[in-house]
Amino acid sequence: MTESPKDLKYTREHEWVRLEDGAAVVGITDYAQEQLGDLVYFDLPEPGTELRQFEKLGEAESVKAVSDLFAPLSGEVIEVNESARESPEIVNSDPYGEGWLVRMSVADFSELEKLLTAEEYDALIAAESEE
Repeated sequence: MTESPKDLKYTREHEWVRLEDGAAVVGITDYAQEQLGDLVYFDLPEPGTELRQFEKLGEAESVKAVSDLFAPLSGEVIEVNESARESPEIVNSDPYGEGWLVRMSVADFSELEKLLTAEEYDALIAAESEE
């Protein structure tokens, strides 16, 4: 198992978030894309959509299953990664880079404290892998 990037925060539902220029870039983790298998479709919100922390953001469809995606923070969607919509496999090949899903404003930076650090997330997936 590879370690999760230290500069990101994580949800228990396997989304990651990175702060860039005051906005939050959101994607799914390497562990999540491995568990889902080959991704074939993303249902993502349009720019302007208001999201609340831990509420449904969209869906990821793979050859194995359809999984809900959850917003790691509250805020408004300001950009959707059209490359991920048009070529979902980009998330399989580069989940922390070109495979980001949405960029959103951050309504409350204190919500970051409710997210997991890389060490906490790695411990979570280690525990899930043992189940």
